[in-house]
Amino acid sequence: MRPMRPFNFNTSAELFPAAIRKKKRAGFTYRRFGTAAEAVRFAIEELPTDSLNGAYLQVEEARFDQNGIRSLYESEAFPLPRRRKPAANADAA
Repeated sequence: MRPMRPFNFNTSAELFPAAIRKKKRAGFTYRRFGTAAEAVRFAIEELPTDSLNGAYLQVEEARFDQNGIRSLYESEAFPLPRRRKPAANADAA
């Protein structure tokens, strides 16, 4: 197996919505971003979960599904600050 090339978060990226024809109104439309980091942040922090299902991120020749996008966001190499989402079960301390 050849080693994976490090992911370049500074490369431009395209985010495509799920190809669901049953819904008259999609959660979002195609969007192009100056950097993959901005696209990943948008997908995870701004899109509703149902809109992220089936969506994919295209960066150069690579495609990332919902799980791939989440992995990029959670990567130590992710260059942008992450916004904390409110926890479902907040600790009552």
